[in-house]
Amino acid sequence: MEVLLIIVSLLLIAIVLLQSGKAEEASSVITGGNQDLFANRKERGSELFISRLTLVLGIAFFVICFIMGF
Repeated sequence: MEVLLIIVSLLLIAIVLLQSGKAEEASSVITGGNQDLFANRKERGSELFISRLTLVLGIAFFVICFIMGF
């Protein structure tokens, strides 16, 4: 079970690092760049896949940790 947790952890770290930077958008809100503040942006293609894979790996990580706790 520990090996599975390590594999899921490493995959989760790699997938999170592959995601596109949304921090730029957040910093523009703070500094006053509001031209794209309320823009509707949909994830498509690889961004959508990476986002969903991150969600699945996060849930798997939580479930494995929960099971190992008991």
